Amino acid sequence: MSSRRIAKVAGALRETISMAVLFEIKDPRVKNVTVLRTEVSPDLKSARVFVSVMGDEKAQSLAMHGLRSARGFIQSRIADRLELRYTPILQFVLDPGIKYSIQASTIIREALARDATGDNASGEEPMSDDDGSADGSNEDSDDELHEGGAAGHGKDPAAGDAAGAESDEAAAKTKF
Repeated sequence: MSSRRIAKVAGALRETISMAVLFEIKDPRVKNVTVLRTEVSPDLKSARVFVSVMGDEKAQSLAMHGLRSARGFIQSRIADRLELRYTPILQFVLDPGIKYSIQASTIIREALARDATGDNASGEEPMSDDDGSADGSNEDSDDELHEGGAAGHGKDPAAGDAAGAESDEAAAKTKF
């Protein structure tokens, strides 16, 4: 089977599951859930759905239990929306990637704050770049970020959500 077709089905599954989780599931356990990506088997009979849940361990386990309970409902939404020979059996997986990135950024921020105050644990002076700044910053890169260079490409993230919410709910089935 074409990997392009599998990628298209995975994207359509992610979109359909996200909409169902956000707007259709009434289970109070399923909250603060973000569908990150989906991996579909080559025969399209099963799919792994990677989700992120904000909150502590208890909230995460409750949300995962709620998602597993709502699996049949979500699969029925997939069957309504996508024209596939088989509706994929869903398996929900908690993806710790977001949690790790938040922890890493916190550690980096603390290290930068420590270096800025001069509390260097090793007792050495901070290394300087060619431009003489001790913090390693570069004025050119700051200007690029403020102009929308790498920080968001000048797009409004809310604009994509509004366009998706206004899509026609009674749209025809998508054929794959």
